[in-house]
Amino acid sequence: MTINHQEIELIDSFEQIAVEIHPSAKEGSKAAAHEIAALIREKAAANQKCVLGMATGSTPKYLYAELVRLHKEEGLSFKNVITFNLDEYYPIEPDALQSYNRFMKEHLFNHIDIPEGQYHIPDGTIPKDQIKQYCADYDRRIEEAGGIDIQILGIGNNGHIGFNEPGSNINSHTRLVTLDNSTRLANAYEFPNMSQVPRLAITMGLSTIFKAKKVILMAWGSHKAKIVCRSVEGHSTDQVPASLLQQHPNCKFVIDEQASAELTRFKEPWLTGDCEWTPGLIRKAVTSLALKLNKPILMLTDKDYNENGLNDLIVQYGSAYELNIKEFNAIRDTITGWPGGKPGPQLPNHPERSEPAKKTVLIFSPHPDDDIISMGGTFIRLHEQGHDVHVAYQTSGNIAVTDEFLLRFIDFAVGFEGMFDIDKSKSSQILEEAKAFIRGKKPSQKDTPENRAIKGLIRRCEAKATCRYVGIPEENAHFQNLPFYETGLVEKKPMGEEDIQLTVDLLRKIKPQQIYCAGDLADPHGTHKVCLDIIFAALDRLKHEEWMKDCWVWLYKGAWQEWDIHEIEMAVPMSPDQVLQKRLGIFIHQSQKDVVPFQGTDLREFWQRAEDRNANTANLYDQLGLQKYSAMEAFVRYHFM
Repeated sequence: MTINHQEIELIDSFEQIAVEIHPSAKEGSKAAAHEIAALIREKAAANQKCVLGMATGSTPKYLYAELVRLHKEEGLSFKNVITFNLDEYYPIEPDALQSYNRFMKEHLFNHIDIPEGQYHIPDGTIPKDQIKQYCADYDRRIEEAGGIDIQILGIGNNGHIGFNEPGSNINSHTRLVTLDNSTRLANAYEFPNMSQVPRLAITMGLSTIFKAKKVILMAWGSHKAKIVCRSVEGHSTDQVPASLLQQHPNCKFVIDEQASAELTRFKEPWLTGDCEWTPGLIRKAVTSLALKLNKPILMLTDKDYNENGLNDLIVQYGSAYELNIKEFNAIRDTITGWPGGKPGPQLPNHPERSEPAKKTVLIFSPHPDDDIISMGGTFIRLHEQGHDVHVAYQTSGNIAVTDEFLLRFIDFAVGFEGMFDIDKSKSSQILEEAKAFIRGKKPSQKDTPENRAIKGLIRRCEAKATCRYVGIPEENAHFQNLPFYETGLVEKKPMGEEDIQLTVDLLRKIKPQQIYCAGDLADPHGTHKVCLDIIFAALDRLKHEEWMKDCWVWLYKGAWQEWDIHEIEMAVPMSPDQVLQKRLGIFIHQSQKDVVPFQGTDLREFWQRAEDRNANTANLYDQLGLQKYSAMEAFVRYHFM
């Protein structure tokens, strides 16, 4: 989109903080890293110290990786750098897996030449009666260093910066705080369960942060889009601490395209000036208007469009009637009960091709239950309609099995062998060793290789049972166990050559005409994103092979999100009986039911999330004036050629 000076003024009337948008988190992080590097070099040339305020969590990982690269490959020295970290859990040992002390050393300090004693991280082991003085000393050390030159921030889903939760005073200094429950939920992915997430933390105060000469707040992903918008465009209020940065004289938000989605210039660009009316933007405008006014599309009037900044569309189409008919028919044509294509004559507006009538289908499932959770109704329908359906389970999913489940299944193995007079000495030994390990296990301690293997087997058996439930043959279930996942920890490795090659080999073996893969990037572990990147990398290598010319790729979303209504290109409806059939398929994954490790901020079980999400999609179609269904699964086509 081309933006002129008048449009920039209109954007500025909405956005109260400078916003820098990049195509991806990696590119945004790289830009921020190079800005920091330039300041470090400038200060070094003047024989001055460069003082940086550092953040932790998933947001700055790419930033630190780029700073490490600049040090190792381009000679960036950190000998003149002093750092102060924003926060730390309390109480926590510095070498604990979730400790921010450990995080900073693993991601940055151990890989650069910053001298010992020039980096400072709040100490999570300070006795409680000494914390007040410790925090005052922390602020004093920042002042003695000359103040922070650049402060790096992330942003919580409730708008917190550092651990300054909603209601934090703008004059607050470094202190011990109680963590909001929403923050603990958001950080629960780092811990086996909520009970182990600390309730307290030491954090720089808002006043401390505001004294920084420059603030760069980074945010990545669609799950940050709403709070970014509230912070940038909403009122400056302590109920959204990040919005108080509107008052900082030198602050900018560095975000990716997904995190920018709720900004007015993207969500309703017609309000910020002239815009290029693409088919996708027209559909977004029409559906947004209909839902905003609670009207079916065919009931929208010229007046509705004119009063909501959409007069351009009426000028272009002549009347609301013509525009409404066009968009209504286009959305209606996304609905199909034949996700593999309807046999018979070619239907030009159908989401899928009619030929070949019987397709080879490959469903990629990042975890061993994403297939049934995210597209179970479509999965079942594809098989019932005669397609050759395969499932590729990309990871073992072993870290999401509780220790209680592990012991239950080893105990079953011992009992099974005893029942049939099989020598149970080995299984009994494994059971006792597992019990002993779990008794002494520290929070988030890595499981033994044996325990991880058994947990992976549990999930593999559940996935195979799901395939039997749907009716596909056992040889159509492919367990990739991609290496990037197999760390035994929440933290995974980046995708590697072996991950891509395993996927290339599977695609070549099956030669599917239809591929389904997870486009749900809100997965709190980031596993879905890595799995999708691996598939895209494999497809890029294969795109010139002859069989790929007849291969279509569809993206589904999972337990955390759904496609926006204007994005959906194929909607597969489900009857009440089919919803129940899908629910029973999800129930097969007993290790993920009732108590789900690492479930993120959503406390509902996966079957509840899926049903609510699918019902909501159906309700949106109903609100727009389309057919009323019990539930719908939604897909967007990915064009890789």
